[in-house]
Amino acid sequence: MSDNQLALAPQRQTSALALMAGKYNVEPNKLLETLKNTVFRGATNDELLALVVVSNEYGLNPLTKEIYAFPAKGGGIVPVVSIDGWIRMMNDHPQFDGIEYQDGHDEQGKLISCTSIIYRKDRSHPTRVTEYLSECRRNTDPWKMEHRMLRHKATIQGARVAFGFSGITDEDEATVMPGLAGARDVTPKAARATPLDPLPEPAEESSPVVEVETEAAPEDPELELLTDMLTLIADATDAETLTSYAQQSSNSFTSAANTKLCKRAIADKAKLLGLKWVGTSEEGGFQA
Repeated sequence: MSDNQLALAPQRQTSALALMAGKYNVEPNKLLETLKNTVFRGATNDELLALVVVSNEYGLNPLTKEIYAFPAKGGGIVPVVSIDGWIRMMNDHPQFDGIEYQDGHDEQGKLISCTSIIYRKDRSHPTRVTEYLSECRRNTDPWKMEHRMLRHKATIQGARVAFGFSGITDEDEATVMPGLAGARDVTPKAARATPLDPLPEPAEESSPVVEVETEAAPEDPELELLTDMLTLIADATDAETLTSYAQQSSNSFTSAANTKLCKRAIADKAKLLGLKWVGTSEEGGFQA
């Protein structure tokens, strides 16, 4: 199946890609091109569609790297969710009622564990999950911030237990777990009332689909700039930085579709950081 067919093939139901494109108010072909060259780079068409289904299932925004593709051991792609994505899923869950943390230290005051305590509105007892530094720590730069990284691990594992999130992982596990080797099936097991139909089944003979030839989307000369901007937005952590990117995005692109993708990524990141735009479009900025 070609990229053009993947984005525009006739559907009996709304396709996963069209559903995501509608959310960001862009053409499916444009979104497909952007995803294949940014956060889902290297994924086959089948794997990319599975990643889009997972994104839609959990309400994750790939443009801010709440979810992205990661090569599995032995080949294939697994969906990796960043800590921003896990926090988004918890905050979006209707039964989420807050989270607390308890750190454990040895006699010398060194960190040994972190426990996440997650409250649900529909349960009388909270979910407690403890992660240990000796089991989680890796020899990478982020783990120089031991308290923060261990808190992230406790958050992720607590969210899994409390809400039953499945079919997704974090980058640490995707790197080391042999069980993910050759992974292909990344669709979450939770059933939908109305299942998405990312790849349409062949039409019945009684109602044939009329094929329409369309030209493939032209190469976008601004794609590299868009990729850089989306990466910067995903890494933003404060109001001043995000305000700067919002101002740049208004003047950086000639393509309206690229501007929309960039602004949508900024809006989602602002929501995640708890920021609101104050003032006019020319003079305003994000504030907590």
